[in-house]
Amino acid sequence: MILVISLLILLMLVAAIAAIFFKDLINAVIASCMVSLIASILFYFLQAPDVAMAEASIGAALVSAVFIIAIRRTKRYEE
Repeated sequence: MILVISLLILLMLVAAIAAIFFKDLINAVIASCMVSLIASILFYFLQAPDVAMAEASIGAALVSAVFIIAIRRTKRYEE
């Protein structure tokens, strides 16, 4: 179990760092969505399923959808 949690934390760090360095904003939003999804899995492993469901629904789904809609209505690439 410790190995799985350590691997998830490592993947979360990689996705967070990738979100910083992506030039395409859609890719950065997808990477931050991955961070939220991994955080919800970690919350579930920490015996907090209510927090995990809230993080998955609000953090991953709703926030990502709002960001993608906002990016589609503006420029997609940073200058």
